[in-house]
Amino acid sequence: MTTVTAQAQRFREFRMPDVGEGLTEAEILKWYVAVGDTVHDGMVICEVETAKAAVELPIPYDGVVSEIRFDEGTTVDVGTPIIVVDAGGADGGEGTAQAPAPESVPAQPEPAPAAEPAAKREAVLVGYGVAPSATTRRPRKQQPPAAPASAPESAPLNGYEAAPAAEAPAAEVPAAPAAPAERPLAKPPVRKLAKELGIDLATVVPTGPNGVVTREDIRAAAAPPAPLPAAPLTAPAATGARETRTPIKGVRKATAQAMVASAFTAPHVTEFVTFDITRTMKLVQELKEDRAFTGLKVSPLLLVARALLVAIRRNPAVNATWDEGAQEIVQKSYVNLGIAAATPRGLIVPNIKDAQDRTLPELAAALGELVATAREGKTAPADMQGGTVTITNVGVFGVDTGTPILNPGESAILAFGAVKLQPWVHKGKVKPRHVTTLALSFDHRLVDGELGSKVLADVAAILEQPKRLITWA
Repeated sequence: MTTVTAQAQRFREFRMPDVGEGLTEAEILKWYVAVGDTVHDGMVICEVETAKAAVELPIPYDGVVSEIRFDEGTTVDVGTPIIVVDAGGADGGEGTAQAPAPESVPAQPEPAPAAEPAAKREAVLVGYGVAPSATTRRPRKQQPPAAPASAPESAPLNGYEAAPAAEAPAAEVPAAPAAPAERPLAKPPVRKLAKELGIDLATVVPTGPNGVVTREDIRAAAAPPAPLPAAPLTAPAATGARETRTPIKGVRKATAQAMVASAFTAPHVTEFVTFDITRTMKLVQELKEDRAFTGLKVSPLLLVARALLVAIRRNPAVNATWDEGAQEIVQKSYVNLGIAAATPRGLIVPNIKDAQDRTLPELAAALGELVATAREGKTAPADMQGGTVTITNVGVFGVDTGTPILNPGESAILAFGAVKLQPWVHKGKVKPRHVTTLALSFDHRLVDGELGSKVLADVAAILEQPKRLITWA
């Protein structure tokens, strides 16, 4: 029994966690470690993709990888062991058969470090290391002189991880370890970005708090900036192949299921309006020069978002949900504004929580962060839940308009078409003006034609005369 317990304490299995909310499986996209690699608590070992997003997984153990149970591209159920770590391997072989004979063992032997109680760790958000309290560890037991010494560990600092030092040649380690060389600090996603761009963290000048390397530091160090590689949607087709088959899984599978459920559950109605958006385009240029927007991206989408929020304030009944089970219409006093984003893994719709309470600069900052995070594939599952209405910007593809499908559980979705210079009657004369088309799809169980028309007309009126952002607010 003692032998079995010791083996269980030494070989630790890391199971696939529930990285979303109630998700049952995840696909292993990439392993960052191999059998024989040394790992430490909080180190990112792999990237997985769920039906909602791609997430990096940190391991909660110290030791040496003894087994990787699934290959890249495999879909694994939550709770299934995916990797095994030899916790004794990090201690120079503690707990192995080389232990002293029974007669030489003290009456009360000191427990091995691998048996440290799990209560000392605190669970935190998956993909961002461990809580600060988890980095406190009791000193390791003095190793016998003949045992090989391993490189000193570097504990995470508030979710930041020191860059791994180069493997040093074998040498005698003094009893008192020397202070390690200063190493750059960076979050695991930042370290991954540096690796993808071929940037040595040691050469980057950190600008983050406490000397932390940020994403912006990495991008600034790239000369010229290298494009962020993305996981291919399809496997490369063989020369001359007439067809390429791609498994339906992950984000694309979840999106397809949601769109089918939405299209055949909520009766869709779509209305359109074409109007002169010239004044809004001029306002965009003025805001770009305003000090309040320094460092922020100002685009027509920002003012479309603000116009929709004002229209919802004027017509609050549009911001509701149909509860089929309770046979109730649930009207919401908050707006979680979804922004449809095309990513290499498919369409996702993260949302800005309580968008109605944000100032215009705050809304600009939230939009910028939302888009950047989505393009990097790092959108958290929680950011894609609880949306109330959505905007899809089809105009960036040069498309005039469309008939968008509702995000499940939402009452309306607004499509913003391309802005084009066209002949338009303005003050009794035909002049070249910036013109665009908006399309509003809504759930006809919740929103009748009158209400949907008022919302769409209000958005267009605000963008045609942006001073209404003040008078109608």
